[in-house]
Amino acid sequence: MNIILDSNVFFSALIKNSITRKIILEYEGLFLFPSYIFIEIQNHKKELLEKSGMSEYEFTRLIRLLLLKIVIVPHEALVPFKEKAVEIVKDIDLDDVLFVACALAYPNSIIWSNDQKLKKQPAVRIINTAEMLEFLEGK
Repeated sequence: MNIILDSNVFFSALIKNSITRKIILEYEGLFLFPSYIFIEIQNHKKELLEKSGMSEYEFTRLIRLLLLKIVIVPHEALVPFKEKAVEIVKDIDLDDVLFVACALAYPNSIIWSNDQKLKKQPAVRIINTAEMLEFLEGK
């Protein structure tokens, strides 16, 4: 089973020492994340730093620690699945295209996201943080 991290889940782990961060750091496997994570971090770095209350050094260390638990999926691997992913999320949120494309590219995948709208589409399984805990406890 592949678990794809939604950017909001990743950002949540960066901002607060929470159950989300604990799950990511303690999970025995690796998560998948589209390579555009680096663009997202850069675009939101100032906001993430402010919300986290960390120094830039601490923030960078935490990013590196979290990235040890993540397999970065190159954009090229997602390109063949983008059109279908757009079709799936076009009426939900186009920001989710790469996550859905990632799930399509890696069969037997679920997306860990707290986005209730995304969960309503039937093509890809979406689990929220509470369901992620249940999933891990069931293993």
